[in-house]
Amino acid sequence: MDRSDEERAIGEVVDRLAKQFPRVPAEDVALAVSQSRPEFDAVPIRDFVPLFVERGAKARLRELAAS
Repeated sequence: MDRSDEERAIGEVVDRLAKQFPRVPAEDVALAVSQSRPEFDAVPIRDFVPLFVERGAKARLRELAAS
């Protein structure tokens, strides 16, 4: 996966999570995704980075939605 494919996939993650968490503002969804990305910056194989970012962001959003 090249960087443009990864960026597209991350955009899809934001859209998907915004639909899963409709009560969370879109800016907060995007922030949760962007906060989940840095921990995968050094990963050499990028194919699963969007999946891992989505999982991390989803955990953050669950905490946010529960409070």
